[in-house]
Amino acid sequence: MSSEIAIRVEGLGKRYRLGATQGVARYRSLREEVAGLVSKRTRGADKAAAREFWALKDVSFEIGAGETVGIIGRNGAGKSTMLKILARITPPTTGRGVTNGRVGSLLEVGTGFHPELTGRENILLSAAVMGMRRSEVLSRFDDIVEFSGLSTFLDTPVKRFSTGMYMRLAFSVAAHLEPEILLVDEVLAVGDAEFQRKCLGRMEELSGLGRTVLFVSHSMPSVLRLCPRVILLDGGKLTADGTGSQVVEEYIGRGGGAAVREWPDPATAPGDELVRLKSVRVVDEEGQPTSEIDIRNPVYVELEYWNLSGDVDFLPIASFHFSNAEGILLFVTHSNQLPARSRPGGRGVVHTRCKIPGNLLAEGTVFVLAGVVTYAPATVHALERDAVAFQVVDPSQGDGVRGQWKADYPGVVRPMLDWEEWEDPELDG
Repeated sequence: MSSEIAIRVEGLGKRYRLGATQGVARYRSLREEVAGLVSKRTRGADKAAAREFWALKDVSFEIGAGETVGIIGRNGAGKSTMLKILARITPPTTGRGVTNGRVGSLLEVGTGFHPELTGRENILLSAAVMGMRRSEVLSRFDDIVEFSGLSTFLDTPVKRFSTGMYMRLAFSVAAHLEPEILLVDEVLAVGDAEFQRKCLGRMEELSGLGRTVLFVSHSMPSVLRLCPRVILLDGGKLTADGTGSQVVEEYIGRGGGAAVREWPDPATAPGDELVRLKSVRVVDEEGQPTSEIDIRNPVYVELEYWNLSGDVDFLPIASFHFSNAEGILLFVTHSNQLPARSRPGGRGVVHTRCKIPGNLLAEGTVFVLAGVVTYAPATVHALERDAVAFQVVDPSQGDGVRGQWKADYPGVVRPMLDWEEWEDPELDG
């Protein structure tokens, strides 16, 4: 493979057999062996019930050295499977995925670290696995620890780490051991907002140093900020490969348009046994779905969800998170801001609507995360990242915040504030 190409994927496919034991040799416990003997009589039925599922099918692309590429798609599209194959965690069924250079990967929680070893020991172990000399990792050791913010817990076995602590250390290791190729799955969601910002900044820095970054994420603002090129997977197939804005627009536009997202069947809709999302819509003042809004006009975001609980005291709360294309969280709002909960509890479809006034949002694309939560204890019952999106435009006719200004107007919001102006009389002498 040419040194100009960092990653080459050719006809890649991955097949799983649902309902059947995979034909991969592994050690079995005594309990598993006994269970296997007992279940011999039913194996014929099990095999008949097995179904084939292609997580990836005939996927091909090339990524040049130094490129930063995002991979997006719905849950089950094959994104994580792709990274696992490139990281040599799982083999492909067909085709091949070839990497040219040292690979650092940050996949799901639990991959890469030994739970019985301390944070310090796992840093050294990770470096050894990547083929680095001890002197190399020691020269970067302080930077890894400082970035993670876990110096106090460095000599604690990682099995005692919280998920957030684990991912802090894992990302710090993966991003500071100078991989030529960095594979990052949707794991930054477990960190706090400040650490996510640091992670994205570090990936931008690596890209600037000529490293190749392959970034899987459900956060479209983060993808747009980081990745000039984006690949879209749908049902295990590559359906789009182009500039970030073009592919993200196509991705969001599927399933009813950027301004509308619907789930007709509660059995397959996002949520749990108590709440399932039904629809999310962006509408104008007339209640019509719209993907573009004049900056001077209000815009409404509507959420419908199924309340599946029979408890009349179960009153979930709708939640919206608004972000811009740079991945910056603009604001969060919840339906608990209503002065009183006028609706009765119990099973049924709940309709909620939030008004965003005109002359508040800045120009650009706004992404909406929609969720349904309850408090005491805090529980997320349903969540859909980038459920809908809409474009805010400023026609610059002189009566908006921009006024007569024609150039770019900075800021993540653009509120119309009250101003006063006066002049003192000219003083004599």
